[in-house]
Amino acid sequence: MARHHNINGIEVAFTDAEETARDNEEAAWAAGAFDRAINEVRIKRNRLLAETDYLALSDNTLSSDMTTYRTNLRDITNGVTTVEHVNSITWPTKP
Repeated sequence: MARHHNINGIEVAFTDAEETARDNEEAAWAAGAFDRAINEVRIKRNRLLAETDYLALSDNTLSSDMTTYRTNLRDITNGVTTVEHVNSITWPTKP
């Protein structure tokens, strides 16, 4: 199906060059889907780790539950290679 511009209220069909350019833009966007998704996971993971960093200071002893929680957060991206994997991540529960 041909794409159209709306120029001054008139629908004008894309030229072949515009169709090709738009196809390339859409392909580039789709190719970056995993990178965008895994970046969001890393941002959330880093925020959750930062919330418990004070517990890992040298003058504190982490409980085994907290150690496991932090380890699970650090390992959350292991084996995640597709957007579907990202969408199926189960986040650990903070003890």
